[in-house]
Amino acid sequence: MSFDIASKHARGAAITLVLAFAGLLSACQIQPLYSETSPVAGKLASVGFSDATSRVGQEVRNHLIFLATHGAGEAVKPAYEAELQVRSDVIDALLVESSDTSRAGRVTVSVDYTLTATADGRVIKSGNRFATALVDFPKQEFAKQRAIRDGEDRAARQAAEFVGLDIAGALGR
Repeated sequence: MSFDIASKHARGAAITLVLAFAGLLSACQIQPLYSETSPVAGKLASVGFSDATSRVGQEVRNHLIFLATHGAGEAVKPAYEAELQVRSDVIDALLVESSDTSRAGRVTVSVDYTLTATADGRVIKSGNRFATALVDFPKQEFAKQRAIRDGEDRAARQAAEFVGLDIAGALGR
């Protein structure tokens, strides 16, 4: 008889625990940051980006616009403005001492950004993000310059991804 009472209490406690856990899960509001239904997507689409002053800066800007608007183009009347300052550095590595040339290098793209609200000029977020791409340097000069350019493009897209995530996180708060 006492075994039946204990099993009834255990069964009742288990059912209560399952229902409580189901209630907690139903209250969970986790959504993707770039979800179409997320309010962050609308805010991202209303971000304007400053004009670029270099080819690499234009790569960063173009990728940020694409990320923010899902390919729809620039915001007509932006509610937020992102001021971008982009730098690109090429560093030689694997130096061949006999010929004083290098076989490989690193391309680093660094982006300083400041996100402000256009209505009142309030700074929402500022920071610095960078990305590095490794490149091989062929013996031909044109091929070397093309490798550097491709490395800059890869690093620019990656740095833009980092900046875009920072901006989306700031607008989601």
